[in-house]
Amino acid sequence: MSNKTIFQFISEPGDVNYGGNVHGGSVMKWIDQAGYACASSWSSSYCVTVYVGGIRFFSPIKIGHIVKVEAEVIYTGKSSMHIAINVFSRNIKRKEFEKKTHCIIVFVAVDDEGNTIDVPKFIPETEQEKQMEQYAIKLMDLRKQIEDEMKPFL
Repeated sequence: MSNKTIFQFISEPGDVNYGGNVHGGSVMKWIDQAGYACASSWSSSYCVTVYVGGIRFFSPIKIGHIVKVEAEVIYTGKSSMHIAINVFSRNIKRKEFEKKTHCIIVFVAVDDEGNTIDVPKFIPETEQEKQMEQYAIKLMDLRKQIEDEMKPFL
């Protein structure tokens, strides 16, 4: 079972914002679609998004560029999956992709009634996978601190 999903396509004129680049909302939609495909493939079930965090737009994506969205399981809980998403693009005349966006999405696997269900455990094998798992754990701890700070305002 693969822990990675990759989408590639060409950004289209319908994705444009007022500045002439790809609209951030389009990028967020691609992120969610690739993340969902990765999570549902890993869990073999329907999944819901429970957290999207730290979306970082490094630079704009141009209309007509080839876009690559990589989604990768980096940590699993009982029913949750932490998916790292990286978005790249390149001019069609170039070979190298440039990283444009990064974020983490947490999905939860659910049954037909919406109850959480167990997911297969992700076991990191490579050094890179082990580092990404530690990254996910560190971000979980940070999210808990942020939630505690926000409680009085919810």
